[in-house]
Amino acid sequence: MALQTSPFPNGCVAAIHAVGWALILPCFWFLDRLIAVCKSTTLERTQRVEQECYLQPLKVIFGACIFFILFLATAPLAFLGFLLWGPLQACRRPFYYHRVTPSSPERETHRGFELAGKASFGFATANLCLLPDGLARFNNLGHTQRRATAIGQRIVQGVCRPHVRIFVDSPSSCGTLSPSTSILPTVNTNTYGATDRQAQPPVSHDSAEGRVSVPKSSSHVVCVPCDDTEDDACTESPPPLLNSNQNSNQQGRTGHRSAPRALLSQGLRQQDDVPWEVSSLFPANVDILCLEEVFDKRAAQKLTQALKPVFGHILYDIGVYACQPPCRCSSFKFFNSGLFLASRFPVLEAQYRCFPNSRGEDALAAKGLLSAKVHNQKQKNVVGFFNCTHLHAPEGEGEIRCEQLNMVTKWIGDFQATHKQPDEDVVFDVLCGDFNFDNCSPDDTQEQNHSLFEEYRDPCREGPGKEKPWVIGTLLEQPTLYEDDVNTPENLQRTLETEDLRKQYISPPVPALGCPLVYPETGQPWVGRRIDYILYRESSISKHCHTEIEEVTFITQLAGLTDHIPVGLRINITLDSDSADE
Repeated sequence: MALQTSPFPNGCVAAIHAVGWALILPCFWFLDRLIAVCKSTTLERTQRVEQECYLQPLKVIFGACIFFILFLATAPLAFLGFLLWGPLQACRRPFYYHRVTPSSPERETHRGFELAGKASFGFATANLCLLPDGLARFNNLGHTQRRATAIGQRIVQGVCRPHVRIFVDSPSSCGTLSPSTSILPTVNTNTYGATDRQAQPPVSHDSAEGRVSVPKSSSHVVCVPCDDTEDDACTESPPPLLNSNQNSNQQGRTGHRSAPRALLSQGLRQQDDVPWEVSSLFPANVDILCLEEVFDKRAAQKLTQALKPVFGHILYDIGVYACQPPCRCSSFKFFNSGLFLASRFPVLEAQYRCFPNSRGEDALAAKGLLSAKVHNQKQKNVVGFFNCTHLHAPEGEGEIRCEQLNMVTKWIGDFQATHKQPDEDVVFDVLCGDFNFDNCSPDDTQEQNHSLFEEYRDPCREGPGKEKPWVIGTLLEQPTLYEDDVNTPENLQRTLETEDLRKQYISPPVPALGCPLVYPETGQPWVGRRIDYILYRESSISKHCHTEIEEVTFITQLAGLTDHIPVGLRINITLDSDSADE
């Protein structure tokens, strides 16, 4: 049976909770605006200089005074609201479950082992920094509500674009190539922070009902001759395809064919048996999406509205509030965990656990682990386990992160032992999120050697403290978020593919305390901090299932909207023929 949608045991409790939050919200909003009016992003400061705006000091002074007075005026109402809201957190389930009936049955039932016991599953993770607007500005990101809407629209545009497979017409062809720019016609879209010019399918918005109409994903096969001729690419209808992502984002012009980028710069590159690319779009047909730092409730609701036409099952507002554990004053949580899970598959079971060892400012948020069990409606015995987390942030506190990794390992094991049924086939076991440590900084040596990496495989990791040579960092330098080299998806894509440019915009490794940093070693490539991970485990899936990496993707589509680079992973699962026939 699927999860209940409401986090409260009955409607009466939910109504009292809503009244309490309605009394708190005005005071909270005025405090947020007070901080926001005093803190500007570099983009706003640049725009004021260009517009020769000299009234900013007056706006700050009068705005701060007005919002401070309104904050004080609404504080008594907020206190009354807190008396209603706070105690109810003890009986609140730690997430909302948003369930949308798909517009067509195949949205949820076409994904499984339909062809010869094979299937493909896509995952993506991204840290969005959707804090209240005033706090987000300390990360050089503002306008949280607008960013949430823009992020949701961009993700939908990426995952719903037509699925194009490119073959090389050559006797020596090695099969399908997936270039990282799109062969679709270019669509100009005005978005927050910058004008984004990229290939995107049309997405229509019904303003009256707030709905988004998303075209169905389609598949095409494009045949490309090896020689650089001016013959048009031939397009034909493909045979039935698996739920796979041959990521294709090749820009071009109608009626004109140039050699695809895959042929010129290898496009979907393959090293160490891992196909990878830097893409200006989210991978097509992502099945499960994990987002971090979606702390703002209104932003979470905007994301839900934007994503629900594609992802029919969404868990949001994940975490606990107020005194934790309940009825104790040992730790007060002002914010939830920031985790957000969107899935095409129905969620059978879900469990959230809060880290009890957070310190400092991190202790104000209920960071923890969300574990979910999903299933394919067409095949009731086929399930998958998906886990997402956000670890302790401050540098130099690796002991805390290692303790949290220990908890993650134990909690995942307990969840799967409780909810795994004997007759079920587990086809994937994935762990992802913002781990807040990388695999190249001397300061993170303790975490790099954690036993978690003996259970879960990291496709980007060559060993403790050593990344694979093609790996790209995922943490951007916040002061440079709006510079021309990184403020659009295409510009950020080009920057990440150039090592000299990448050094200017990706956060460098962190040296150990008291030791100078010598990095990289002679002859080794420069790799920035990769703190966003997607890991998978094979030991916990069914013995007759075999996993193969189809693609690792570094995604630039959210350029200008967050200070992290999203990461995607697609894996192929093969079921033994004997088991597939059962």
